[in-house]
Amino acid sequence: MPVYSEPDSIEKAKTLPAEVLAFIGDAVQTLFVRTKFSKQRNCKIQTLHNLVSKEINATSQANALKNIESLLNDDEISVFKRCRNSHKQNIPKNSSVASYNLASGFEGVLGYLYLTGQKERLSELMAVAYPEENK
Repeated sequence: MPVYSEPDSIEKAKTLPAEVLAFIGDAVQTLFVRTKFSKQRNCKIQTLHNLVSKEINATSQANALKNIESLLNDDEISVFKRCRNSHKQNIPKNSSVASYNLASGFEGVLGYLYLTGQKERLSELMAVAYPEENK
């Protein structure tokens, strides 16, 4: 997982808008899932794209969050709740509001960990969020 060249302080990251944390977290998750599938499978790009698309959606992200929820520390729970509860402009029609809110919280935690340079913690949570046996 690439590391941001100059991590933000935890205090600064906590003040970023929830939407920014989720935006960064979405990119982190996408890169993680693309890398994981690319290493696991020797197949055409279209097949990889289709596999990744199944993991990069609100329902899958909500399920990933449920896998790690009990492991979150106080700071991560705070970020999760702030991102989950933030006002959303558009809810995708193929997702429930509840799943979309959980997915936003999940993305927010990933963005927070990435921006603060907590790469070991990020890797730990992603390994639990996406266990090998599900692939």
